[in-house]
Amino acid sequence: MESFNDALVVCVKACGGTKQVGALLWPEKAPDAAQRALLDCLNEDRPAKLSPEQVLLILRLARGKGCHDGMEFITAELGYAPPVPVEPRDEIAELQRQFIEAVRAQTELAQRIERAAGRVSMRAVA
Repeated sequence: MESFNDALVVCVKACGGTKQVGALLWPEKAPDAAQRALLDCLNEDRPAKLSPEQVLLILRLARGKGCHDGMEFITAELGYAPPVPVEPRDEIAELQRQFIEAVRAQTELAQRIERAAGRVSMRAVA
């Protein structure tokens, strides 16, 4: 792909086309008007541009359809490693692992506090 707009066009096509995506970006507009607005934004020769939030929405929608061209273009352009999508199940498993580790650490801290408090109270008695 030669430009980010080219990558966005691929993403939009993966999400059902300009009419469907335009309606999601501008629900207040008639579908045809929203489609024209999106086509204007995707045309590099036109002054209309998408907002960062709209670009993120397109990338998120494309990710849901298994299309990663937009993110791949960004990372390649900036010199990052290719992106690796995290599946929701993988994310849940990682969050659960972090939660279990945090509970374990909290339990350990509570035990250390109890031991330290016991040593302080024994010194007060002596």
